[in-house]
Amino acid sequence: MHRFARVSPRKARLVIDLIRGQHVNAAQDILRFTPKRSSKMIDKVLRSAIANASEDEADVRSLYVVTARIDEGPRMRRWRPKDRGRAHPILKRISHIVVEVEQR
Repeated sequence: MHRFARVSPRKARLVIDLIRGQHVNAAQDILRFTPKRSSKMIDKVLRSAIANASEDEADVRSLYVVTARIDEGPRMRRWRPKDRGRAHPILKRISHIVVEVEQR
């Protein structure tokens, strides 16, 4: 789990949908060749999940991604100056990345 990742949930869901239900080796290959910024963050979470499963003495060769989701975190509010002294809000979105693996 990676909480408070500085990537928009909408953009990260495009990448996480590619690996849901895949074998972990195939998922790592997909993430390695996906040219999105969020793919590096998701790959780091996936490697952490694989390491946690190997600590629990699971067979790493038979692991697959059972749960992969992006939850929305809090939004950072910033203000952009506009014409005639006005200000418009800018929402910088944050996401929580969750990847769970299981033995098949």
